[in-house]
Amino acid sequence: MRAMPFLQFPQGFQWGAATASYQIEGAYDEDDRGLSVWDVFSHQPGRVVNAEHGDVACDHYHRYREDVDLMARLGLQTYRFSVAWPRIFPFGYGRVNEKGIDFYQRLVDALLEKNIQPALTLFHWDLPQGLQDLGGWANRDVADRFAEYAALLYERLGDRVSRWITLNEPLIFTQFGYRLGWLAPGISDLKMTAAAVHHAMLAHGKAVQAFRASGRAGEIGITNANTSFEPADDSPETLRATELARDFETRLYHGPVYGKGYPQAVLDYYASEDAPFPIEPGDMEVIASPTDFLGVNLYSRQRVLPDDARGVGYRAAAPTLPLLPMGYEAAPHSLGDFVRWVSKEYGRPKIYITENGVCDNTEPVNGAIDDHLRIELLQGFLAGLHGAIADGADVRAYYEWSLMDNFEWSFGYSKRFGMVWTDFATQARIPKKSAAFYSEVIRRDGLDA
Repeated sequence: MRAMPFLQFPQGFQWGAATASYQIEGAYDEDDRGLSVWDVFSHQPGRVVNAEHGDVACDHYHRYREDVDLMARLGLQTYRFSVAWPRIFPFGYGRVNEKGIDFYQRLVDALLEKNIQPALTLFHWDLPQGLQDLGGWANRDVADRFAEYAALLYERLGDRVSRWITLNEPLIFTQFGYRLGWLAPGISDLKMTAAAVHHAMLAHGKAVQAFRASGRAGEIGITNANTSFEPADDSPETLRATELARDFETRLYHGPVYGKGYPQAVLDYYASEDAPFPIEPGDMEVIASPTDFLGVNLYSRQRVLPDDARGVGYRAAAPTLPLLPMGYEAAPHSLGDFVRWVSKEYGRPKIYITENGVCDNTEPVNGAIDDHLRIELLQGFLAGLHGAIADGADVRAYYEWSLMDNFEWSFGYSKRFGMVWTDFATQARIPKKSAAFYSEVIRRDGLDA
């Protein structure tokens, strides 16, 4: 029998996992933490499945040492987490909360003791409610407040943290938070959406500039939400529609970072709806401040068809692959495909896969969780990523989403992405079969094809 080929990843490639503050920390009202938009939004009737919220979540705030020990047993080499802005500035600006700083210092020290490299995300959706009360991302001042917050963290943690991510998925927190209203802060206003998009990108640029001004060693980039867009047929109209999908959902957030500006089709659409982007002189230069890497979050693909009845000119085609519990298609080829595309589009930047994973709601049986669907799809994602690297993409790290089951935003606790089972009643952590699979990938620095 022929031996199965082994997919060896490049020397120095890093393997990690990712989480986000509001999704795991809990302790929402402890140690002088302020309220975030998610604290408020999740307690509003009808916003979250089963009226659930992140008040306790995984109780990571109290159990972080246990969780770091778990990471070490799994063999993680790097861990991506986010800081809760309202733990540092309870109202978003002004008085610094030293208790909040102390928590993240302890977390970083615990990671370093286990030889796990911290990768710190400055913003993963939990905007201080005090800033939302002033307009949130629709208020230009938020960009300066974000830069001040970032500068403080560079000062206090920059001696131990060398990998920084400015924003997590501006596509999601602007479009789903300000246009569709499905996520915090729950607004549906196109003019505010245009402002939120631009101010988020401006905040990113200002935070990059603050990092350079800090003199700290290390690297900084942004993490974007991505979908691998595929034309549903080969007609010229569908090919054009696919490029429009990339304009509105990909290039809008990547292009300005790489000095290409906002796509003209997007600017024209918002202007035609009386919602122009509030761009001021010098803004685009700030947003294009040079970064060190691109963070890529990706879970699936989307097939595209033209639709002239919609102002944006495209729509999603019907899925043809099995659907996962989140409604995504099971499309493991999408990671490699997108990495090839984004690498070519922006001149082969250094890439970290900052999120990729699978929602698999397999329940425990006799204390074991055989999440074979997650394992099968992770094998496909990693094989595709290996192929993209072989084709020349400069990918240096992979962070699985997520370390453990957690609060999945508007889905509450109904969707499980973790490689570790969380019992939310007892806070027990039980590694799933996929955790053993991933530990073996890390140990071997690759996987069987």
